Amino acid sequence: MNVVKSTVEHYDLLIESDNDPVHDPSLLQEYMNRWDGDKFLSELKLNQTLSVLEIGVGTGRLALRVLKLGCKRFIGIDLSQKTIDRAKDNLRDYSNYTLIVGDYLDDCLDCKVDLIYSSLTFFHVKEKAAAIKKTNELLNPGGRFVVSIEKDTQEYFDYGDYKVKMYPDNRKHIIGLLESYEFTIENISEVDFAYIISAVKENDIS
Repeated sequence: MNVVKSTVEHYDLLIESDNDPVHDPSLLQEYMNRWDGDKFLSELKLNQTLSVLEIGVGTGRLALRVLKLGCKRFIGIDLSQKTIDRAKDNLRDYSNYTLIVGDYLDDCLDCKVDLIYSSLTFFHVKEKAAAIKKTNELLNPGGRFVVSIEKDTQEYFDYGDYKVKMYPDNRKHIIGLLESYEFTIENISEVDFAYIISAVKENDIS
């Protein structure tokens, strides 16, 4: 039986082996887009006035596209220091960003933003209700949350020498949580490997 590694250990190992999606060949980039891609980016409804937060920024695969499309301020948070260090290098042509090493649920982010998004991350989150509650707390009134929900429901991802524990997403469960935490579902769309849910914050949590 393969050893189980933590999420941080897994992403540290990817960086140590120089596995960086930002620099993937075009065919592999197209494969990664099957969880998000242009459809996901269009749901963000970006413009130059928005403050944006990405949960699980990784090495900056989506962050680069967001910064290129334009926003006022970008914040990315990730558990892995090595991944954040690589993201800093990948985003070096931009100045309007902040990268944070930490746990989205535990870090005291002292800001409000207009848009929060996440792709290929929520299956690492065990406490999904807590994550959505925090998302409400960090969004400005009328703020937007866009999340890519993995279709695969396996409890472990097997990487050969080791495996990583997952907390599978459930589309109906996520929608129910969003509605219970004062979000209105604006759109649900489907890509090859995921569902993209777009929601708008209606009220602060009472």
